[in-house]
Amino acid sequence: MNTNAFALRHIGPREEDQNLMLKTIGVDSLDQLIYETIPDDIRLKNGLNLEEPMTEYEYLLHIHELSKLNKAYKTYIGLGYHPTVMPAVIQRNILENPGWYTAYTPYQAEIAQGRLEALLNYQTMVMDLTGMEIANASLLDESTAAAEAMSLLFAVRERDQKKNNVNKFFVSDNILPQTLSLLQTRATPIGIELVVGSEDTFDFSSEFFGAILQYPGKDGQITDIKTFIRKANEAQIKVAVAADILSLVKLEAPGKFGADVVVGTTQRFGIPMGYGGPHAAFFATKEAYKRDIPGRIIGVTKDASGNRALRMALQTREQHIKRDKATSNICTAQVLLAVMASMYAVYHGPKGLKFIANKVHNTASTLASALKTLGYTQANTSYFDTLQIKTDSKKLKKFAKEKKVNLFYPDKETVTISVNETTSVRDVNYLISVFAEAANKETIVIASISEGNNIANDIKRTSDFLTLDVFNQYHSETELMRYIKSLERKDLALNHSMISLGSCTMKLNAASEMLPLSIFKWANIHPFVPKKQAQGYLTVLKELEDQLTEITGFAATSLQPNSGAQGEYAGLMVIKAYHESRNEGHRDICLIPSSAHGTNPASAVMAGMKVIVTKSTAEGNIDVEDLREKAILHKDNLSCLMVTYPSTHGVYESAIKEITKIIHDNGGQVYMDGANMNAQVGLTNPGNIGADVCHLNLHKTFAIPHGGGGPGVGPICVAKQLVPFLPGNPVVKVGGENAITAISGAPYGSALVCLISYGYIKMLGAEGLTESTKIAILNANYIKHRLQGSFDTLYSGERGRAAHEMIVDCRPFKANGIEVTDIAKRLMDYGFHAPTVSFPVAGTLMIEPTESESKAEIDRFCDAMISIKKEIDQASKDDTNNVLKNAPHTLEMITANEWYFPYSREEAAFPLDFVKQNKFWPSVRRVDDAYGDRNLICSCAPIEAYAEA
Repeated sequence: MNTNAFALRHIGPREEDQNLMLKTIGVDSLDQLIYETIPDDIRLKNGLNLEEPMTEYEYLLHIHELSKLNKAYKTYIGLGYHPTVMPAVIQRNILENPGWYTAYTPYQAEIAQGRLEALLNYQTMVMDLTGMEIANASLLDESTAAAEAMSLLFAVRERDQKKNNVNKFFVSDNILPQTLSLLQTRATPIGIELVVGSEDTFDFSSEFFGAILQYPGKDGQITDIKTFIRKANEAQIKVAVAADILSLVKLEAPGKFGADVVVGTTQRFGIPMGYGGPHAAFFATKEAYKRDIPGRIIGVTKDASGNRALRMALQTREQHIKRDKATSNICTAQVLLAVMASMYAVYHGPKGLKFIANKVHNTASTLASALKTLGYTQANTSYFDTLQIKTDSKKLKKFAKEKKVNLFYPDKETVTISVNETTSVRDVNYLISVFAEAANKETIVIASISEGNNIANDIKRTSDFLTLDVFNQYHSETELMRYIKSLERKDLALNHSMISLGSCTMKLNAASEMLPLSIFKWANIHPFVPKKQAQGYLTVLKELEDQLTEITGFAATSLQPNSGAQGEYAGLMVIKAYHESRNEGHRDICLIPSSAHGTNPASAVMAGMKVIVTKSTAEGNIDVEDLREKAILHKDNLSCLMVTYPSTHGVYESAIKEITKIIHDNGGQVYMDGANMNAQVGLTNPGNIGADVCHLNLHKTFAIPHGGGGPGVGPICVAKQLVPFLPGNPVVKVGGENAITAISGAPYGSALVCLISYGYIKMLGAEGLTESTKIAILNANYIKHRLQGSFDTLYSGERGRAAHEMIVDCRPFKANGIEVTDIAKRLMDYGFHAPTVSFPVAGTLMIEPTESESKAEIDRFCDAMISIKKEIDQASKDDTNNVLKNAPHTLEMITANEWYFPYSREEAAFPLDFVKQNKFWPSVRRVDDAYGDRNLICSCAPIEAYAEA
């Protein structure tokens, strides 16, 4: 056994197990299985051109050496990103803990109560600090959250405004530059006209439906949002506020002034800058708009025993179930980062946050006084943490650069300094010395930080926040560690058992891939530092782009989109820009197969396209003739086709090259959804099948962990003709020659977690990547054969093979009174997370084992499914008091004095012997979604409020 080979550790089945699995399937070799699965005309003729794989030890040495190329200067750039202090107890017990980072999105609430509680804490924290009535469980970053706010306000315009097509949106010129770029990207396709200007001169015209303010502004000035919002409300103009969450500890909540939406980032709550992400954005609004909120909301309900339970609330479990009627395509949150930020608030509590916010403000005030003594003019009349210094910025920059200090230089006469939680007295004295040297004066030395009072009285915070017990009882490390552990124990993650979710690819997230995230010089780089200070990052990101370009068979890659849905949108916007460059901007028809993921049509509408749905055949494939007919019918206006490959039905469609040719022949481009890329790597690729752009889910195929529902990364890879249009950034030069405006706030999106995918590819190499794809296909087909006789597979390839996933049909069990949900809940009693339920076909399970699962684990899963089938056979419509309908069974049920069920406790809790060895107990019984949706509670309300609901 070659203990140096990372592939040996990543891939589950041993060689002898693979032989047994192949025998079960009925093929002589793995190559024969692949031949029978993938159409020969799309197979790659040559292997991937990648470097030889590194061992895990070699990779860790390599990534440490590269980190030294990053220069961790003292950074006071601000603009939405700040150095922070991540409490070690949070780093060790959440960020570095697979019990948290390998969990999936909490669709199965009964085995996700821990992270649901952490997210409820997050929502409560956001609602308290913003003063709003409802908040979601995080979005991708502040800039995209602001764009979502604009879209929401557009959707909820007054009836007369819609009738009169009121479409102007005012943007304060003090907005963050990256946010302005995002607003520009999102506005035009959906018919919004942006007007950028000064809040002081805005005339509150009836031509405007909404406005957005930055609080405090990008230059640090705290403007009078109170008066602005009052005037806007009088003019029926709804207002969004992009707020700094730490400043809200000292500034009055925008909700108290009548704001309609408040957005921002929680990065300042202990999350590293990571060269731009991932960071959890917050989005809070009025309860009246709850049906229009993008993303997810965690709500309170009850379980089958009437006990309090949590789940994702119906109207926002996924907005994209509305498909082309959706106002957002968001389906990824930043759960891991939201959990960490919420724990920062739990750990520090209101008193701790006040201490930190006061320290930051006092530090800024002390620095301002010293610089004034040196003769500098500080222009901000009211500020929290950012000073606006009027001076020769070019001259000052020279001295600051020599002293390894990063400031921001917005123009020739201005320098801004944003102090932060980490800024010490020593740092302040060092800053003073830099400015003194630039002024050719003796420096001033301060002994301590003085109390400041540079916030206008009418906007100082008077309202309480974080008053609930959860924010006031876990302030020692011991207590917080135990609280985190108590929540972790309620959640089933990959460190317990296989999570066989179709389309979601829950594979191993190797420890060696994760370790670099904690290295100081990777975690603490601001995204807007000069490129010379980020050479380690730029080396990794460029190589990752090249790796993904090679794997997909394309010409270039952009890592900017920080979710799969954002990648979809980016790909479509690049296609749109390409058509416009050829004077064919009228091309706006997007063809989408009926089986497509709901984000596809939502993304198309957001990109300003019209969706035409194409039919599927009885076999689940794209109906080629229907596609041809619609492509020809719309050839003058055809923009693109959105296609998933292998199909959403888990099949390599043999007509894929014919399909892409039809689109090209009629003037369109082909966008490939990369959700199923794990079935392509090394064997075929999007370029080879004729696509023009694809997005990749790095949190699926390329090993970034799902983190309980995020982070995700959704880069796009493009053919040669689309390269010039790859997205840019207003602060750092990235993207193509004719770059579209930004897709996410940071130049490289969630750069920190891109290290994981870089390591994954670096350690597997071409051979390991290809072998991983083959074993993913082997594992899926092995499950298919093991379940034969118990479950029918709905779709198969032309030779009867599955791709890397399959759909098993559970609809016939309705005759026994059993729904697919009953099977999903019963799997919890066996210690497994359910496969994907009712997607893309209602009443089915979509199963994807990935290459990381061993034969032994797959056999346990198959044994559980077969055992459940026997239980189904014993069930009847007339008797619903059975082991499936009552699943899952909790420890409280099993240990109760009374037992009212017609089956034994052992049958309920320990249906197979292997369950006894490693029992996972669901912490609540089956949740009542309908009750929770009728009684929407989305914060940690006191138990009295819950009882009154």
